[in-house]
Amino acid sequence: MSVKNISITNDARAKFENNAAFCIGTGRMGLALQKEYIDEMRLAQSLASFKHIRGHGLFSDDMAIYQPYTDENGNLIDAYCFTYLDRVMDSYIENGLTPFLELGFMPYKMASGTQTIFYWKGNTTPPADHKKWANLIKATLAHLADRYGKDYVSTWPCEVWNEPNLPGFWENANKEKYLHLYEVSARAVKEVLPEMKVGGPAICGGSGSQEWVKDFLTFCRDNHVPVDFVTRHAYMGQTPERHGRYLYHDMCEVAFTYEEMKTTREIIDSFPEFKGMDMHITEFNTSYNPFCPIHDTNYNAANIAGLLSCLGDVAKSYSYWTFGDVFEEMGVPSRPFHGGFGLIAGGLIPKPTMWTFHFFNNLTGDCVYKDENIVLMKTGEGKYEGVAWNISREEKEIALSLPENGAKTLVTRTVDEETCNPLKCWHDMGEPATLTKAQTLILQQAANPFVASKKVESEARILLRANAVVHFTLSPLKEVTDNGYDYNWYLGK
Repeated sequence: MSVKNISITNDARAKFENNAAFCIGTGRMGLALQKEYIDEMRLAQSLASFKHIRGHGLFSDDMAIYQPYTDENGNLIDAYCFTYLDRVMDSYIENGLTPFLELGFMPYKMASGTQTIFYWKGNTTPPADHKKWANLIKATLAHLADRYGKDYVSTWPCEVWNEPNLPGFWENANKEKYLHLYEVSARAVKEVLPEMKVGGPAICGGSGSQEWVKDFLTFCRDNHVPVDFVTRHAYMGQTPERHGRYLYHDMCEVAFTYEEMKTTREIIDSFPEFKGMDMHITEFNTSYNPFCPIHDTNYNAANIAGLLSCLGDVAKSYSYWTFGDVFEEMGVPSRPFHGGFGLIAGGLIPKPTMWTFHFFNNLTGDCVYKDENIVLMKTGEGKYEGVAWNISREEKEIALSLPENGAKTLVTRTVDEETCNPLKCWHDMGEPATLTKAQTLILQQAANPFVASKKVESEARILLRANAVVHFTLSPLKEVTDNGYDYNWYLGK
């Protein structure tokens, strides 16, 4: 076991922009009409208090917004239905979430083609009539402003489409047609809500993705098209192997993923007109597939901790894809653990990565130290709080020396393969496809961090077993024992 010695001085300072709570991902928005989806959302919010939520399918047919009809004279009349939209938005807002709108996909009756993606068949072709598309955007935003207030809705970020550099998400990955769609969309947004921030191009990584960012910004600059932020995605998975319906692949290192995001940041800043503009990573995760077992593991939790420690250095936000496993891109999941994107498995069972966000989203104080294994915050006189992680099978120990003398109480909450691993417990049960109430309760209990405490002096030691994420606090020890109370009296019996 290796030991990392860290010594903190009184004047220690470190850069750490903690934007982990800014946004969380969901599947398509229509899933919010399901009860377990709402239950998972409430659990995620109770633990991590995300501020925004982003998902696909605002204009897909299951949301039923675009409802054209033919009048008595045979004329096609555009009409809109906001019944489901209101229900979805109400559920978000009631749970403390502000929408991060994604404009997509194409309503079938407005589409120029028949190409679709996913089990739920989101249409990914351009509009047959861009004016009708613009009117759809304007009508939707006007309705939202009327229902929730113009000033509030104007604070909702608005992103145009999703991953248009991939042919599955945008017909032929046609850049010219996407840029035209973006211009039409951005101008429609600003016509209704001039203060609403709009951006793109929502690209995913891969060959040529950085060129898309350059060409997007060049187009907006040269054509005076509104743009308030740049969006892109970040996934760590390398070339995969498929076994049945499941995908397995090695992960890029945290440093590699960070450098990729940093390159995008540098491209933005290379344009004088856009230097310092916000960059939102509107999706990120380890694997990009919703049937990849890594998502359910402690290894996932440790990798995500590494990303949360550094992505704020280059991005305004980074939205984990997704908060829950009510998700249907590749079909309806048939098992509580199946490698789904979510932080929460079926049966309201928190996965280890849920606790990574709980730990980071509740951090307070000023950062005094950060490296590839730890973020340390000073929260008051002699008080510290931090998160430590270990993306490794080798055990590590952090020996933390603080400048203040005197006894302290160290409290740790540990998530690792031994202490918070509902996936292993489910596996040891025989991997049941459906859970009894008793099994669900056991798995929920197995999903809790292990809490421990000890008295320490000037040095605190934090054990990081394989793929661990540990939250810890250090506070000056103040003993206020009651007269006659002896904690140790029975311990020797």
